[in-house]
This record gives sequence, C-alpha cells and structure tokens, in this order.
Amino acid sequence: MRFISFVLPFLFVGSLHAQSKQFYLIVGTYTDGKSEGIYTYHFNFENGTSELVHTLKAANPSFLTISKDEKYIYAISDARKGGNSEVVAYHFNKESGELTALNKQTEKGSGACYINVDSKNKWVFIANYASGNLSALAIRKDGELDTVKQFFQDTGKSINPTRQKEVHVHAAVFSPDEKYLFVTDLGNDIIHQFPFNASADLPLSLANEKLIKCKAGNGPRHLAFSSDSRFMYVINELSGTIDVFDLKKKSTELIQTISTDSSNSDTKGSADIHLSPDGKFLYVTNRGNYNTISTFNVNSNGHLKLLQVLPTGGIMPRNFVIDPTGNYLLIGHQKSDNISFFKRDKTTGLLIKAKQEIQVGSPVCLKFINL
Repeated sequence: MRFISFVLPFLFVGSLHAQSKQFYLIVGTYTDGKSEGIYTYHFNFENGTSELVHTLKAANPSFLTISKDEKYIYAISDARKGGNSEVVAYHFNKESGELTALNKQTEKGSGACYINVDSKNKWVFIANYASGNLSALAIRKDGELDTVKQFFQDTGKSINPTRQKEVHVHAAVFSPDEKYLFVTDLGNDIIHQFPFNASADLPLSLANEKLIKCKAGNGPRHLAFSSDSRFMYVINELSGTIDVFDLKKKSTELIQTISTDSSNSDTKGSADIHLSPDGKFLYVTNRGNYNTISTFNVNSNGHLKLLQVLPTGGIMPRNFVIDPTGNYLLIGHQKSDNISFFKRDKTTGLLIKAKQEIQVGSPVCLKFINL
C-alpha cells in the first residue's frame, strides 16, 4: 500500500507537467472551399507539434473572439453573398476541446469581418466591412447572446477610387485598460475612439467620440496597443505602412510612419499586426504578391525599427497569432489552405520558419486557449 500511495502522486504530477506544455488552438475559416467550420487543435508550445481534436461544422465562422474566462467563443457567421451577418455563441469544453452552440443572433450589418468581447463578458462588438457599421450585442449571464443594443453607422469616403468609394468598418479593438473602443474605417481613413462602459445600458458614449484622422488613402485596418495603453500601432492596408500614435498627448499625436517592409510600394495589401507578449517586438503581414511577415524592434519611445522580412509560407496571410509563451508564431493562409509555424527567438524577436504546419481550408482567424 505504501508503494501504491507513492506512485500515484508521481504519475499525477507527471500528467500535469505534460498538460502544461499544451494550449488549444482554435481556427476560424471560410467554408466556401475545403473547410467545414471551426477547428480545435492541441498545440505543444515546446516543440511546435499539433493534433486535431475537434471539428465543428459552421457557416463561414471567419473571425472569433473568446471570453476572458475561456468558457465561451463568439463567432461571426459571415453572409458571403449579401444579407445581414449572424453571430453565434458557443460553449467551450476544456476537457474535450468541443464547442457546443448556445444560440445565434442576426446583427444589423453585412460583411462582418471582426468580432470582439469585453473582459467582463457583457458585450460583443461586430465590425461590418460591407455596410460600414458597428453592432453591439449584449451577452446574458449564461453566455448566450442577446439582441443588438447599440448601433453605429459611419459615413464618408476617401481618395482610393476602387477601395474607398464608401465606408468600410474593419476592426473594433479595446485599449488594454478597456476605457475605450477603437474602431477603424478603411473606407474613409478614420479611427473612431469611443469611451466604453461595460455596465451602461448603452456601452459606447457616441456623443464623446474622438476622431483620429489618418493620411488619405492609408486604409487603416487593424490595431495593436502597448500594454500601458500609451502607443497605438495601426496597419494601413492600402498604403502598406504602419502608423504609430502617442495616445497620452493632450491631442493624439502621430509620432512615426514606417513601411511594413523595406519597399515603398502601396500594393502590399497589409493584413495583420501584433506585439510580442513582452511588448518588445511588433510583427505585421502583407498579402498581394508579397506574402511576407516583417519583424520590428519597439524602443522605449514606441518607435519601430525594421529587423527582418520573411516569406510567410503560404498565399494570402490573414490573421496570425503568437502563442502565450512567445515561443511560436502561427500564420493562417486563406488561399493556400495552411497554417505555417515560425519559431521565435524571444531575445532578438527574429523568426525562423519551422517544418511543422497545419493543412486546413481557408484559415483566417487563430486564437489560443489554455488547456
């Protein structure tokens, strides 16, 4: 009996140690090709291996967001052929990696391309590219979605004759302190800064909106913030540049504009932007004929310096993600149906292409969940 009581705790500790090397990788896709919906993988952050554990059939779950407690996943159901988009709430089972649909709601916009949830799990925000607006849906205590409670319709246009004839809301991103929601509009070169209050009946103070104007023709797409909410990094899809703003100045100040790579071309179709977990490095992707990822150093004043440009390992890179340990960076490719893996040097920020990758149809959104 003494021997058994010694061995069982040893095995239990070993099991916990093995689990600690794993995360869940959740992949959202377009389903008009080879994909069936949302895919869940085990991902080992020490050796970069992955294993499919669950597939959920869903219609074009192209972008996902995860509640802070990791119990719920909210996904866009993008109506690719017109009509208002839908939003679906799922319960996530950490034991099995399975998703179970709770409910869905139709929102007030079309061409949904981005979804976000606040840390208190009270509100979901959806950016609609085609209709150029933003929907805010309340979340019930059981994780299910309520109806649209607040709606913002943007107006305007800009100078690009093919891409900016009308408004195109592209992202809705919280500042790290969640005092504000920043909403990019690629169509009129504006970033809207709305005060946010999760406890209010209407979460955004539209009357106290602040406008951040970008250079005409930039096409602001996605955002990243320094952890102290001071610096905002904006990737401009149409100009192929990154704008760095200092938000702590009395009037928000543009302190740097830099190309997403070493070229001056404006045809890169710049896509996504993320800071490393330690905030010391910034990464951006380019699409078009480029299919590259660039690494930048971030200095103490928020300024960027280009360090490296590499092929992404696929065609049309969309969303990418850095695992929470900072060991690996993964890139989803819409047109080549694969997720490529890069090993990160956490000291230098530089990337090395790994041999591992995942074959999956049209991956466009990647998220990690603790196992």
